[in-house]
Amino acid sequence: MTALICGSLAYDTVMTFQGRFREHILPDRIHLLNVSFLVPTMRRNFGGCAGNIAYNLRLLGGDGLIMATVGHDFTPYRAWLGERHIALKHVRVVPEEFTAQAFITTDLDNNQITAFHPGAMNYSHLNRIAPEGVRFGIVAPDGRQGMLDHAAQFAAAGVPFIFDPGQGLPMFNGEELRGLIGSASWVAVNDYEGSMLAERTGWPLEQIATRVRALIVTRGGEGSWIYADGKRHEIPVARAARVVDPTGCGDAYRAGLLYGLQRGYDWPTSGRIASLAGAIKIESHGTQQHEYDPSKFAARYRESFGAAL
Repeated sequence: MTALICGSLAYDTVMTFQGRFREHILPDRIHLLNVSFLVPTMRRNFGGCAGNIAYNLRLLGGDGLIMATVGHDFTPYRAWLGERHIALKHVRVVPEEFTAQAFITTDLDNNQITAFHPGAMNYSHLNRIAPEGVRFGIVAPDGRQGMLDHAAQFAAAGVPFIFDPGQGLPMFNGEELRGLIGSASWVAVNDYEGSMLAERTGWPLEQIATRVRALIVTRGGEGSWIYADGKRHEIPVARAARVVDPTGCGDAYRAGLLYGLQRGYDWPTSGRIASLAGAIKIESHGTQQHEYDPSKFAARYRESFGAAL
């Protein structure tokens, strides 16, 4: 049951500020903001929503295909994914562009400031959904037109998909978001995105939930909510052994959702899988540096939730 994962592939330059942003940003001087943060540590990681979701889905034992656009500098990332047996036949190179680049600074409270250069991601609309052999899909943050087109193409092909607007949500107006929700089978957002989605569509979360098979709202350290089957499932947080780097936790969570759909699990189980996938990710730097196999994941699932997977 292959999942087609539409979204970005990107290089993430991750920096750590050994302080707190709030101590350096004066509320009464926002209109003249000019701040600089000393970042003594810096790493360059492979990232992007599609890459992160596919990586985590592979760890879980699921099956995913990436569909994305990349630039002339993609060679090392291609080798990394190839070594992990992640299929790249739907990845298109745009030779005149750079692969998307994110520059992320995290402070001691795990707040983040990100600058993002889309590069080849702006050409995501050149890719078209090929439904053969695809059972599920996800439209994750990508180029604006690509997200609109891929959602419409999934719907036209009769392939159920998750709409995951993420940081791309501000690109769409209320009418567009209502249309994207209408074509999706499932919607996944964090709590902040959920509030913005409700505001822009004019639909409260409970109303959005009636328009899809399930609405998933992640809430950080407070767990997550899954609105489905006329009820709100309360998904507990899976405790991390240590909190190292929150970048990519949402993508790991979404990989857990796809894995649950592929295996036919109910929502309480799928939500717990997703929660644990996110918790394991947060224990490591980077978005694709953590490793486990399905048996180790199952053992930790039992430890975390007191039930067998």
